[in-house]
Amino acid sequence: MTDKERLEKIARLIRYYILVSTTEAGSGHPTSSLSAADLMTCLLFSGTFRFDINNPAHPNNDRLIFSKGHASPLFYAQWAAAGVLTEEQLRGMRKFGSPLEGHPTREFNFVEAATGSLGQGLSVGLGIALNAKYIDKLPYRTYVLLGDSEMAEGSQWEALQIAAHYKLDNLTGIIDVNRLGQCGETMYGHDLQAYGRRVSSFGWETLIIDGHSHEEILQAYQKALTMRDKPCMIIAKTVKGKGVSFLEHKNGLHGKAVAKGELPGALAELGEIDKAVRGEIAPPEDLAPEKKSAVTMEDMSYDHGKPVAARKAYGRALKRIFPSFPDMVVLDAEVSNSTYSEIFRDAYPERFFEMYIAEQNMVGAALGLSTRGKVPFVSTFAAFLTRAYDQIRMGRYSGANIKFCGSHAGVSIGEDGPSQMGLEDIAMFRAVLDCVVLYPADAVSTEKLVEEMAAHRGISYIRTTRMETPFIYGNDEKFHIGGSKVLRESKEDVVTVVAAGVTLHEALQAYEALKKENIFIRVMDLYSIKPIDAATLGKAAKDTRAIITVEDHYAEGGIGEAVRSALPGCPVPVYSLAVRKMPRSGKPQELLDYEEISAKAIAAKVKSLL
Repeated sequence: MTDKERLEKIARLIRYYILVSTTEAGSGHPTSSLSAADLMTCLLFSGTFRFDINNPAHPNNDRLIFSKGHASPLFYAQWAAAGVLTEEQLRGMRKFGSPLEGHPTREFNFVEAATGSLGQGLSVGLGIALNAKYIDKLPYRTYVLLGDSEMAEGSQWEALQIAAHYKLDNLTGIIDVNRLGQCGETMYGHDLQAYGRRVSSFGWETLIIDGHSHEEILQAYQKALTMRDKPCMIIAKTVKGKGVSFLEHKNGLHGKAVAKGELPGALAELGEIDKAVRGEIAPPEDLAPEKKSAVTMEDMSYDHGKPVAARKAYGRALKRIFPSFPDMVVLDAEVSNSTYSEIFRDAYPERFFEMYIAEQNMVGAALGLSTRGKVPFVSTFAAFLTRAYDQIRMGRYSGANIKFCGSHAGVSIGEDGPSQMGLEDIAMFRAVLDCVVLYPADAVSTEKLVEEMAAHRGISYIRTTRMETPFIYGNDEKFHIGGSKVLRESKEDVVTVVAAGVTLHEALQAYEALKKENIFIRVMDLYSIKPIDAATLGKAAKDTRAIITVEDHYAEGGIGEAVRSALPGCPVPVYSLAVRKMPRSGKPQELLDYEEISAKAIAAKVKSLL
């Protein structure tokens, strides 16, 4: 059998698997899968793609991302053709308990990252390619299958720019231009030159081919292997539903499986199916990155005489802990002199990536780095992480190990005004499954919590303030995820005030003012908002008449709601002081007073309850 005949047989088998698995499931995206079947057959089984199927975690395996995650029937079918899955397993696709989910997830261990929310795969591939070229320095390559519809997503163009900037010649994109989207023709239809002009203008090499000509596909892959200092995009003209006449070029069939009664006719059009044929994938080079051993970090040391901003402590912490966490890598969105990640950048420039003002791509790239065992710390203004929320939530479905820092949180940033104020970030990260949410009040607690984040496996978020704040804690104070600190406590406490970050300082001022009037309050630093210290909150509810939460954040989804959730059936009322008015520009103290979350407002609220 010639190589050409073998590839044709494998392509027919893959199309067979696509059709039978989706028909058995009664749902799925067969037409979007059929269009890219030749592209993937030629990639995996021609010797271009190098992968050890017995060791998917091999550090020098090539990587394949299906950005068009709805083509999962093709993804699973190609691995079945490689002998990884059986036809019986394929027929369980989309059924509860099967690792072959409707869109790819890490339940199937040949999936690099969960996909399906369109426009994200190229960023993930970019992060993996960054790791290969600049960190692990390995020759593996990254391929990303893209749909033409998702090329309307802005995150794709963020990724295109950064990939060219970092000269990622180990990254190849493949656009499956099948012309039809979910409900009609795509923006450019089959105008491949339109894609070519746009992609090439971003600094990529572009190759325009017939996506069903094995000869042209193989030539394109070989050309991509020769790239130097620039990424390559293969732009392939394909037919949606290729191989079955009553599916080809038909609008309105997106996401619809072939009915069982029509399946025999569809399979007959494919021709003879050789179920015994198997595609062989070339093995990778047996190379691994040089592993750096963790060494003991320096002790933290602060002169407590001068206030320090939490954001600056974040940058200092990154530099200090890196020797103990040598898999760390830091990304920033062109605000490193505000988030203070520049302190790490100046110390370890080879582990810092400037991602410019393109937050969606930054988070996607961090996910890619995470898949290769790196521990990315991602920083920007808290307000600007909101635009990357889809990437953050998808990172959770990939089992990502990413650490986020949102600086300039709350109205306390002052004169810059509401566009720069992170006021939704606690709610946003609290809603991510198992995400850790931390809000330190001084430099010591910030550094200790950054250290805790690095050691924790999973997504975590730390909120830092712009303004300098005085020290509350000594250098030896201990902090842990899920903890809290009771800073003022007596048997005479009438109310418990729960605060974090900048409002903790306001609560301590309120304590001093009320104490002069012989009114005693308990003050609790809720530095870990999620997971939350329910036991200490419960004790406060038993010991005092009420709980007042104070936060520089909107009421919805913030500290107040976190406390209420932790105290079902709470025996005392829980009151929430939070940002409830449209924020303005002004001095930090003016804005804290205006939003009624200052020491003055806390004291007034306590008195009103008495």
